[in-house]
Amino acid sequence: MSRARGNSRTFAALKVRNFRLYFIGQLISMSGTWMQSVAQGWLVLQITGSSVDLGIAVALQYVPMLFLGSYGGLIADRHAKRRILFFTQSSAGFLALLLGILVSTHHVTVFGVYLVAFGLGIVNLFDVPARQAFVQEMVGRDLIANAVSLNSVLMNSGRLIGPAIAAGVIALIGTAACFYANAGSFVAVLIALFLMRKSEFLPMRTVAREKGQLRLGLKYAFVNPLLRNVIIAVAVVGTFAYNFTVTLPLLARITFHEHSAGHYGVLMGAMGLGAVIGGLMVARRSRPTPQLLALIMLGFGVSMTLAAFAPTVTLAEISMIPTGAFSIALISTANSLLQLNSSEQMRGRVMSLYSIAFLGTTPIGAPLVGLVVSWSNPRVGIFMGAVFAVLTSIGLFVRQRQELRNMATLQSA
Repeated sequence: MSRARGNSRTFAALKVRNFRLYFIGQLISMSGTWMQSVAQGWLVLQITGSSVDLGIAVALQYVPMLFLGSYGGLIADRHAKRRILFFTQSSAGFLALLLGILVSTHHVTVFGVYLVAFGLGIVNLFDVPARQAFVQEMVGRDLIANAVSLNSVLMNSGRLIGPAIAAGVIALIGTAACFYANAGSFVAVLIALFLMRKSEFLPMRTVAREKGQLRLGLKYAFVNPLLRNVIIAVAVVGTFAYNFTVTLPLLARITFHEHSAGHYGVLMGAMGLGAVIGGLMVARRSRPTPQLLALIMLGFGVSMTLAAFAPTVTLAEISMIPTGAFSIALISTANSLLQLNSSEQMRGRVMSLYSIAFLGTTPIGAPLVGLVVSWSNPRVGIFMGAVFAVLTSIGLFVRQRQELRNMATLQSA
């Protein structure tokens, strides 16, 4: 009986029809997205063989988020989220198709990959905050933590499925097939969005156009200690630790001398398997806390250290399982904390700041890690991220204790 209740709690948000449709569509789409991610990284290494070029290709995908992320969140606060997603998902599918055509016709260059990556970054500028804010519109406040965790599970189910398929497809057919598969996968999302019942969405107020709304969103997030601490912590870890699309292909190719995409696909797949496990575990918890976030961040740093110093490729693949579990638990917990502790009118802007912290920092972190690897080796690049994760975890613990002490002082005064 207790196991049945636990399973019911883990998958509670899937009882909501609109979220269930969204979940299925995104599961298919995310598998295609990770196929493209693996293929793009391998394509850049085939064209140039440069870790710096690989870092630039990854970074360009997130440059728009770094500089204009708050504007994307403001658009999400002003307009219907489903309408935004129809546009962004269609655009992402077109870009994947374009890259596939460039590869098939032998017109692809590293500059062409850069342009497509930057175009996808513009799409994500509007897609990511709208998609994150859309979750609560589908399930409501009581199920938001569960839905965010399940959403993370589906994203990383794609990471588990996509790289494994991509490795075989690249070996048998070529990278172009991965881009075509990703383009087709967006059709599933568009069908799911079309089939949703508008009457079952929770009413959410949109924000009228006014001057100073971006500044107001920044002030709101950074005056609130909890929101501020979470955003800063995610920014540090996002910059230095979440660069696996740079470090893992280099680990496979340089450290373990694997010149086919097979072991790179297994490394990504192992991380995806761990992420599914971690996401399901987090989904069972009804309430995230700052202390839990700090503890998860510590575990993430430790597991990354194991991956950095794994003596064989097999042990590296095994160590990516706990790394994936902690990585998705960290993302889900931070996301839920921000959504649960921000007001309805500010949620899009708060989530855009989260997106800037987590994704928008990639243009800084990816080239930086690429340079570190070029000066040393991939192990150092991964270990650097582990060190920053541990230090940030300690910082969160210290800040939380200080704030609890300050609250106790105010109450006793």
